[in-house]
Amino acid sequence: MYSTSARALAVARPVIQFLTVLNIVYGACISLLLVFSFFIKGWPQTPLGDFASTHPQLPNGLRVVVLLGVVGAVIGHTILRRLLAIVDTVRSGDPFILENARRLTAIAWSVLALEVLRLIVASIISTVWEAGRIDGFSIAPWFAVLMLFVLAGVFSQGARMRADLEGTV
Repeated sequence: MYSTSARALAVARPVIQFLTVLNIVYGACISLLLVFSFFIKGWPQTPLGDFASTHPQLPNGLRVVVLLGVVGAVIGHTILRRLLAIVDTVRSGDPFILENARRLTAIAWSVLALEVLRLIVASIISTVWEAGRIDGFSIAPWFAVLMLFVLAGVFSQGARMRADLEGTV
């Protein structure tokens, strides 16, 4: 293994663990925001002022966006858990296993779900408070999803080839 790859792998685990904790804190905070939004008098008119009064659907739109943020945090947590498991198998020297192919497939579906959530949020924003403005489409996340599915196939094929090789010895 190259020294750069070894260093990156050594850093990956604590970074993923930190991101997992950060994601849990984010999910908890945004969940609290959603719950408290129903009990805060004058929400969101009080914090947003005139802007909220000119957009009558803003409170419902914001609540839906916050709810989608909670869903995104849950999806992000599953991605981080699976990624950490993959990093652990790479560190142990045994990455080409069928379980990692399944993990990568699940990560691909999760990234796809996050991108769909992003598009839903963009359409809510367009409908509720910026009529006619839809967030620009980006092809990069869709390429990332395709690449993850292909990588899952590579891991699956590598695991099968390794199993075949072990069977011939």
